[in-house]
Amino acid sequence: MATLLEPKLMTGSSNMPLANAITRRMALHRGKPVDLVDARVERFNDQEIFVEVFENVRGEDMFIIQSTSRPANDNLMELLIMSDALRRSSASRITAVIPYFGYARQDRRTKARTPITAKLVANMMVEAGIERVLTMDLHAAQIQGFFDIPVDNLYASPIFALDIQSQFADCLDDVMVISPDVGGVARARELAKRIGAPLSIVDKRREKAGEIAEMTVIGNVEGKKCIIVDDICDTAGTLCKAAEVLMEHGATEVHSYITHGVLSGPAVERIKGSVMKSLCITDSIEATQPVLETPNIRIIPTAPLFAQAILNIANGTSVSSLFETETLEASYEGLFNK
Repeated sequence: MATLLEPKLMTGSSNMPLANAITRRMALHRGKPVDLVDARVERFNDQEIFVEVFENVRGEDMFIIQSTSRPANDNLMELLIMSDALRRSSASRITAVIPYFGYARQDRRTKARTPITAKLVANMMVEAGIERVLTMDLHAAQIQGFFDIPVDNLYASPIFALDIQSQFADCLDDVMVISPDVGGVARARELAKRIGAPLSIVDKRREKAGEIAEMTVIGNVEGKKCIIVDDICDTAGTLCKAAEVLMEHGATEVHSYITHGVLSGPAVERIKGSVMKSLCITDSIEATQPVLETPNIRIIPTAPLFAQAILNIANGTSVSSLFETETLEASYEGLFNK
């Protein structure tokens, strides 16, 4: 079978700014215009979703860009219906580009009579005709095994490393990377290794769900500029509490780098009033107006990484090579000042 060299992009309504940024970046790489496939996603009066594709996609290598963020159920159904429309239109291959994979937090049974919804969603995607998934920072890496199709899981930590080396260029020796829980140590260790910084852990104990009883800092953070790294920030309660504990233990500054800024409920107000000097998130979820207006929240673009990953998948070349510093620096040239 011949290698497919001309990927075609389609998007749902979950994150139009990111989809447009990816097309612009791909156009820059290819030296010619790249446009989203002309389609419409509409809702009937009862909110039933309808999709119509206006272009011929027979035999095409299709990439659907759609985060399953809030409203998670609507955006997930959009993705499934778009895939079904493309499959019935004889697309050669359908790849779901899911910058934020919703339902990933339900990846195991934590108590009796509960679902493993991440596996259910994986099954639904395969049944809808999706043949490959491209995503970023899955909540648990083992979710890749829930699919019987290839899954490419991109990582934000190499991008964060470039930003940290730019933002803290004159004081990197004072930087310490913090994992906000034991489960995130592998992610924090990867970032710490990339920037040559020590690692510490904030261990939290819960008396009941949603309430933190105690936080303990494992490691000496006195006099350090602490950088908390995690994959998801939802209500920001744990994150803001961890920042307070670190400051109480002698940290001079606390910054956070979070891949997916869910930022629901009171999150934005909590971050505004927090001791955190800055929170950096990616654009995997479209930022709301309150997020954009918050002075201590910065947004780091992912379009260069996703655009190159799409081209590599279409051309049958390595995706893991994108995590090498030299390759990533070339993709992000001009975006981070050293």
